[in-house]
Amino acid sequence: MDMGSIVLVGAGNMGGAMLSRWLSSGVAGANLLVIDPGPKPALLAEIEAAGARHATTVPDGVTGSIVFLALKPQVMEAVLPSLTSLVGADTVVVSVAAGKTLAFMESHLGRAAMVRAMPNTPAMVGRGITGAFANSLVNAEKRQAVETLLKVSGPVEWVADEADIDAVTALSGSGPAYVFYLVECMAEAGRKLGLPADLAMRLARETVAGAGELLHQSPDDATTLRRNVTSPGGTTAAALGVLMAEGAMQPLFDQALAAARKRAEELAS
Repeated sequence: MDMGSIVLVGAGNMGGAMLSRWLSSGVAGANLLVIDPGPKPALLAEIEAAGARHATTVPDGVTGSIVFLALKPQVMEAVLPSLTSLVGADTVVVSVAAGKTLAFMESHLGRAAMVRAMPNTPAMVGRGITGAFANSLVNAEKRQAVETLLKVSGPVEWVADEADIDAVTALSGSGPAYVFYLVECMAEAGRKLGLPADLAMRLARETVAGAGELLHQSPDDATTLRRNVTSPGGTTAAALGVLMAEGAMQPLFDQALAAARKRAEELAS
């Protein structure tokens, strides 16, 4: 697909990860412009090696077919006014900033085809997942072009209501941190059982990574996989009796995701 010129504004962790995946998947460097005041040296070398362009500010006379905004929500207010020249009549704008609504972006960039997307950090290794919402100006061709770029980092799930992006943010956008914390908790529990701390961490880390890969490759759902390893009256059943007790893990996750969604909603204001 000829997607025209692609402008990436912001080359931090998420923007840099998307850029690397685009280049490795065959997006032509000549079609890419990266706008960032100070990308990491390794990423700058990658940009130059691919024949892409880099600028610290918006160059004169440049519009993009697709403009990706990989900016932190806290800086959107200050940065968006400087980007208006990038948006032409045929541009589609894609934002990955948590909490910032399409109405907010339109207030700075004008009415345009826009997509709100929420990827997550496993995109760095091609194993992310992205939730996305498109406004009514995004036609089928633009949507396909955006999805093509997002899918190099993992599956894309489109939602019908923009408000659902805040729930996506709470579940999958922030979700990797919950899994990393689970590893920390498991390792600490193992240490308290008498294992050396480094061994406990290796066991926890590889257990979670392996379980995730099994979940990825297996046709069975998570409930079936859990039941498959839970022998009646065994050690796993004893542990799950604690984790699945009333007031235990599920209510904590309910509260955690509700807090994350609330914060995403607060970032909109």
